[in-house]
Amino acid sequence: MDPSRGRDDGAQQPAATGDRSTLTLQINGTERTLTLDHRTTVLDALREHLGLTGAKKGCDHGQCGACTVIVDGRRANSCLLLAVAHDGAAITTVEGLADGDRLHPLQEAFLDRDALQCGYCTPGQLCSAVGMLGEAADGFPSHATPRRAPVSAPAPLGADEIRERMSGNLCRCGAYPRIVEAIEDVAP
Repeated sequence: MDPSRGRDDGAQQPAATGDRSTLTLQINGTERTLTLDHRTTVLDALREHLGLTGAKKGCDHGQCGACTVIVDGRRANSCLLLAVAHDGAAITTVEGLADGDRLHPLQEAFLDRDALQCGYCTPGQLCSAVGMLGEAADGFPSHATPRRAPVSAPAPLGADEIRERMSGNLCRCGAYPRIVEAIEDVAP
């Protein structure tokens, strides 16, 4: 990897300067230390500095979900997150979902249901679905649930609820019916 571009190659990183800071991220269970410009997003740190290209740069405005990763257990649009603000965060990308050669159940369901076409949005769809299922298991209310309503039990994850919870992830190819079916296959 190229240290002149701030890539983590295991070599000693230069000390922080006025416009750069050294930070540590837990990426897919591995601690990575980087010295980055303060304006570097988590997405750019992953793609340009760590070579993890699963998260895609779609709109670069947080509107398409192609860059979705899981940060400290919650799904997030990595194009909107400044890396320096997430020093110490645990980040899971699509590359970290599988357990060695064994795919995550959602990855298997996406393959079984043919829940992708061009595949550009698929990493973000997968990370969002993993995060969404975690939120549902924790009783986190959907966007449709009024905030004033107490959450006594997780909302049932039927097709309508899944569509609502996944609405921040766009698919230009229109694979939505199969994506919903794949998530239903894995949902508790």
